[in-house]
Amino acid sequence: MALKTLEEVLPVLRRRPDVEATNLQAWDATDRLLLDSAAAHVSAGSTVAVIGDRYGALTLGALAVLDPGAVRVHQDLITGEQALRLNAAAVLGNGAGGSLPFTQLPLGRELLEDAGTVLLQLPKTLAELDEIAAAVAAYASPEVVLLAGGRVKHMSLGMNAVLERHFRSVTPQLARQKSRVIVATGGQGSGGPERFPVIEHLPEIDLDVAAHGAVFAGPRLDIGTRFLLTFLPSMRPAQHAIDLGCGTGILAAMYARQHPRSTVTATDQSAAAVASALATARANGLAGQVRALQDDAMGTLPAGSADLILLNPPFHVGAGVHAGAGLKLIEAAGRVLAPGGELWTVFNRHLAYLPALERHVGPTVVKGQNPKFTVTLSTRRSPR
Repeated sequence: MALKTLEEVLPVLRRRPDVEATNLQAWDATDRLLLDSAAAHVSAGSTVAVIGDRYGALTLGALAVLDPGAVRVHQDLITGEQALRLNAAAVLGNGAGGSLPFTQLPLGRELLEDAGTVLLQLPKTLAELDEIAAAVAAYASPEVVLLAGGRVKHMSLGMNAVLERHFRSVTPQLARQKSRVIVATGGQGSGGPERFPVIEHLPEIDLDVAAHGAVFAGPRLDIGTRFLLTFLPSMRPAQHAIDLGCGTGILAAMYARQHPRSTVTATDQSAAAVASALATARANGLAGQVRALQDDAMGTLPAGSADLILLNPPFHVGAGVHAGAGLKLIEAAGRVLAPGGELWTVFNRHLAYLPALERHVGPTVVKGQNPKFTVTLSTRRSPR
């Protein structure tokens, strides 16, 4: 790789196809600190595994300054995978069709086998950290060094406790620019069966819910989904329904159970969510009716291919509040719905989604409100 400094790599990075805005950046101080820390541990020609790289700063930075023999990467979000490939083409100057000096893989043995160093952007939840740490301890080299970094304001002592379950030595380092790295060594696999996905029965809706560590709300019923489910009896049967931003697939499973002749697609940008939704469908005998698809805002689905879409959109991008992710999904719903198709949306009352629903989908009515959420029904207008 021709580039030799982070100062040549980082300014080139963009977030696309994820939401881009002036207050959203493609790298942070944690990326720099992790790469600086790795210099003391990565030997030339060794294998480095990168987990949680948001847009490519860790992967491309490692290739530029660490001289690894191989770099393997796992990113939960498909937008992160796409951003890494786009940024690699820009940094390397070889165009989008050029060969890539890294391999993108699911979390598991192929990603971690023989890895001497793992660079990890700490995830938001302890459950996701638990699943990642267990995989590193089970599959990486016995001498592996895990460097887990994050912004200090988002770190907790609970993260140390999770790492201590899987590593004999866990040592937090001094903070720099409000970021900190934890060094974990001496991986100790549990020897027992894999814990994930966790499966729990939710008595209030009589559903078994499966959840991998990275999925929103875990195996619980989040309050927005709970409110939208109260309108399930009012939703019409559809030949093809979509649970957009499916998470654990609760909406997909409940709709499929209510309408056994409907085909349901559970789709999300998160690999963990898609795997969880598929496991939820299997746990409830719905695998033949519900399919799971990892996709960015239904980008691979044809226009006009759905009769009904269920949407509980996110209102965070990373750690910041930003409506852009929800607006992107609303616009996508307008494209994928057939004329006359219905979009049922639940969202926090403070979010001004009504104009976007009217503009991108069609006539929208408020079907219900509680102190926290609004539920709307939008009908796809016919083309003029």
